[in-house]
Amino acid sequence: MLAEIITIGDEILIGQIVDTNSVFISKELNKIGVQVYQITSIQDERSHILEAFANAEKKVNIVIVTGGLGPTKDDITKETFCEFLNDQLIEDKVVLKHVKELYRKFTNHPLLPESLHQASVPSKATVLHNKHGSAPGMWMEKGNTVFVSLPGVPYEMKNLMEESVLPKIVEKFNRPFIYHKTLLTIGMGESEIVKIIHVWADALQEDIKLAYLPSMGRVRLRLSSKGKKEKEVRDAVDDEMGKLHLLLKDIAIGYEGETTLVQQIAELFIKKGKTLSIVESCTGGKIAEIITAESGVSAFFKGSMVAYATNIKSSVLGVDKKLINKYSVVSREVAEEMAIQSNKVFETDYAISTTGNAGPTKGDADDEVGTVYISIASPKGVFTEKFDFGQPRERVIGRATIKALELLQKEILKN
Repeated sequence: MLAEIITIGDEILIGQIVDTNSVFISKELNKIGVQVYQITSIQDERSHILEAFANAEKKVNIVIVTGGLGPTKDDITKETFCEFLNDQLIEDKVVLKHVKELYRKFTNHPLLPESLHQASVPSKATVLHNKHGSAPGMWMEKGNTVFVSLPGVPYEMKNLMEESVLPKIVEKFNRPFIYHKTLLTIGMGESEIVKIIHVWADALQEDIKLAYLPSMGRVRLRLSSKGKKEKEVRDAVDDEMGKLHLLLKDIAIGYEGETTLVQQIAELFIKKGKTLSIVESCTGGKIAEIITAESGVSAFFKGSMVAYATNIKSSVLGVDKKLINKYSVVSREVAEEMAIQSNKVFETDYAISTTGNAGPTKGDADDEVGTVYISIASPKGVFTEKFDFGQPRERVIGRATIKALELLQKEILKN
């Protein structure tokens, strides 16, 4: 079972918006055994749309189209579908009533003729009710291929996918079972991991695929397989994942969808009855942002400070100016004092501090761009590590953020 996702609109092609719709649709299709063969973004232009439809029809069973369904003249998806399907637009009474009701409830303006156009649909289409907006979803078929047209507004698209499209796909098609399992690792690069697991990887059975998914300071390893019998597919992947986890036990932190590094840290802090604070300079609040994105962290996380300017480190946090003048603001000594002062200010047991040169210029520091000091202060003292995260700025901040959490986890496990 193959599908193609086609997004229509210049706003994606010029980088004005990020295409989150395709990410959501891909994940949801995969869950029901439909493999996304291709994702295509095109202009809201007749010939491009027709060409994309024709190419997709030759290759896949299902085509999901998002965008181009607005009331303005540049939204031509419905008209183009009519040309492609040798069809014509008709007024759908149910959609028309819905559009009028939306205007009555949510606007003070008269209903414009352009808005009434939303009730026009191809005569061969099965209309999918869009309870959150005026543009209906449409299910159309040509030969052996299903074409589904959805609005580009994410929350409208998601509701239609969940309530209408996915159930219809499940009802219409026999699909294989697709299974992915992803191991989360931290603290080791992709090339180093390859050296450890290459013998196991070379021996993987042909229907199980291994993918490396590196990001800032982390590597995810995904095993994927598909087949008609769910239990056989799951058992085969789980068995190989068990072997992989054993090989990487020193850096494995769990499975995607089951746990995160912050969740593991939270469990440790809550279990030990300890508290945490953070003072960030070069990471600009990213560590606190990641921690507070998880629910329940208020049980141990007391607060944070972004001591970005040099004078704030001394005047607000309490770092001795003489220390800064002697060693520079980016130094082991200042990083350690920042962590110690964080514990004092917030009255916590553990503290993280970061100070460094994220770039592109050095600022008030002497060290080269990419240099970061990370300190962890605990009831047993304070320790610091120095890193060279290179460039660009986003890489420095991202890697420093993940490394700080990794060091914190290791420290609380020791105490």
